[in-house]
Amino acid sequence: MDEDRRELLALLAEDARQSTADLARQTGMEEAAVDAAIEELESSGVLKGYQAVVDWEAVDEDRVEAAVELNVELDRETSYEDIANRIGKFPEVKSLRLVSGDYDFALEVAGESMREVSFFVSERIAPIPEVTQTVTHYIMTTYKDRGVEFRDGDDDDRLSVSP
Repeated sequence: MDEDRRELLALLAEDARQSTADLARQTGMEEAAVDAAIEELESSGVLKGYQAVVDWEAVDEDRVEAAVELNVELDRETSYEDIANRIGKFPEVKSLRLVSGDYDFALEVAGESMREVSFFVSERIAPIPEVTQTVTHYIMTTYKDRGVEFRDGDDDDRLSVSP
């Protein structure tokens, strides 16, 4: 991938709402070239979508998010890809990653209540034959998501220290 496309991807990842003119000015590309590059990146599957980063705590709506660790045991007929394809179909699963370390998959799950998330994990994920263990961590507060900070940063709650 050429440097112009890498720079364009970085700019879109930072703020996908920028106009073609703004992207062209920042990359030094022509507007038509920016449009063509974005179209090619979308059609080739490099750009998967555009989403807003939402501070759900600021919305007057019940929503619970959890990080779920998942261990699996593979057999001759089943691969990580097979398990990911099955789990990824659930609308409650917001992200799904194969990871290294103490567990195999990291899931982000959302629901309207802790009970709903718990039920989903215990009744839909845990019974999958290859799943050997689940650990659910409920998200209490989000301070930063996908590079966007949710707090002002100007509030300094530390006490002053004088010599």
